[in-house]
Amino acid sequence: MAEIVLFHHAQGLTEGVKAFADELRQAGHVVHTPDVYEGNTFATLDEGIGYAKKTGFGVLLERGVEAAQSLPESIVYAGFSLGVMPAQQLTQTRPGAVGALFFDSCLPVEEFGTWPDGVPVQVHGMDEDPWFTEEGGDLDAAKALVAAVDTAELFLYPGKEHLFADSSLPGYDEGAAKLLMQRALDFLGKLG
Repeated sequence: MAEIVLFHHAQGLTEGVKAFADELRQAGHVVHTPDVYEGNTFATLDEGIGYAKKTGFGVLLERGVEAAQSLPESIVYAGFSLGVMPAQQLTQTRPGAVGALFFDSCLPVEEFGTWPDGVPVQVHGMDEDPWFTEEGGDLDAAKALVAAVDTAELFLYPGKEHLFADSSLPGYDEGAAKLLMQRALDFLGKLG
């Protein structure tokens, strides 16, 4: 079984993120869920992004990186949207990553250097989610990652929702979320 650190999205460490982590735990994995928002959660994505801007994206990234320092090096880094920032930085810069799961986001690999040899990654997003397909070029970054890394996979789901796998949010898509979870569990099962 894998040990995973799962970083929350811009609305905070919501009940849906906790439920997602619990589902991974029920499959036998060890899951850490650091709270880089220090207990704050937000009802809307805009409110959460406002908090992130006020706090500073750099500060949030530092909190995420710091949270991983006490964890074993042999770990899977995972994140939802904003949480992909620390997950991807740690995957690319901290020795020992065994895998990565990026939900609703992907940054250009160059942002943190190069992709580590032999580290598999899955990127998941909705095919019409403007945050994923348009805003920051996440889909383009994911396609470039898949083109450059043999162990990278991109999964697109039909729909426009961002954070579609968070069961506590209005944009939750049960069918897509179940498929995402199954693919993530298959991925984790291959790591052991």
